[in-house]
Amino acid sequence: MLKLYTIGIDIGSVATKIVLMKDKKIVEYRVCPSGWNPKETCESLVDDMLYNNDLNKKDIKSIVATGYGRVALDFVDKKITEITCHAKGAKFLNEKTSAIIDIGGQDSKAIELDDDGRVLNFIMNDKCAAGTGRFLEVICNAMDIDVEELSDMAYNGTPVKINSMCTVFAESEIISLKSKGAKKEDIASGLVHSIVDKVSSLTSKINLNEEVFFSGGLCTNKYLKDALQKRLNKKINTDDRAQFTGAIGAALLG
Repeated sequence: MLKLYTIGIDIGSVATKIVLMKDKKIVEYRVCPSGWNPKETCESLVDDMLYNNDLNKKDIKSIVATGYGRVALDFVDKKITEITCHAKGAKFLNEKTSAIIDIGGQDSKAIELDDDGRVLNFIMNDKCAAGTGRFLEVICNAMDIDVEELSDMAYNGTPVKINSMCTVFAESEIISLKSKGAKKEDIASGLVHSIVDKVSSLTSKINLNEEVFFSGGLCTNKYLKDALQKRLNKKINTDDRAQFTGAIGAALLG
């Protein structure tokens, strides 16, 4: 029986995700920094993945790219928007999904789906890095902690008010709070709640149904997921592979 292999690539501003699928089942997935030259990054990832699975390019039916850097890839068979790919990927990871919240490195988006997984509406915040992975990275650097530490730290804190969502001003505000003796745990909790505020404002512009899927680089932050679920009063699901939602969708659409 002929095996049907496809590859999906999601080139984000910070990280590039790649997924190899066989007969619509995930074989392998990887993530690495997008780097200065996304095309070289992707070509290297594809070649390495093919070698690792004892495959040649002729074994791949299609390579589909999505994400902001997809325009740079001249070797792919198709380029599809992030919104379409995230809808397909989220439905694959959780078939009950009726809406998606995606927080990436430089933007965030909310997507409303119909019962068949088609996009009904979406809203994106791509004008600044407020409430995104990059925002969190900068602030964590100011706090001298790793992003991975933030969730556990936030659980042990009482949120302080973070007034600014501008990355530059928020960093200055964090430094000021530190100088006044605020606990790192309280700042961490306040930081997460400021992101929740931003996402809540974004999602208010679409109809969030009952089963919301949380994807993107921040989906592994359990405190953020729990805080979002409480604020939005919706069931929020995620998956260990949720960072690869766009790449999975691209592979499926191939």
